[in-house]
Amino acid sequence: MTSSQHHRIDYVEIPAADLEASKRFYAEAFGWEFNDYGPDYAGIRGPGGREAGGLTPHGPEHRGGGPLVLLFSADLDASVAAVEKAGGRVLQGPYAFPGGRRFHFADPAGNELGVWAES
Repeated sequence: MTSSQHHRIDYVEIPAADLEASKRFYAEAFGWEFNDYGPDYAGIRGPGGREAGGLTPHGPEHRGGGPLVLLFSADLDASVAAVEKAGGRVLQGPYAFPGGRRFHFADPAGNELGVWAES
């Protein structure tokens, strides 16, 4: 069970066109460690081993911006409904990923964020 709080910023994905070069940079510069999830994704381990973010080659050319901020949800379907009711636009999902389910949305200003849940 996660210790994440509902609708709190929980995870940040950093675009990395060259995943290995980015891992080397962040490891050298800040001492970060990584969980590799195949050739296309590396989770960033924070203090205590908890993942705080990830490096992904699916960068700004796919999203139109910089890092992707992810919120945690205790009820993903309710979060989808709340985003739509508030005037946001669902861009992807909900879809399954190795950690559970998630969706991406655009806020009224066009910023893309994601929301994830354990299942």
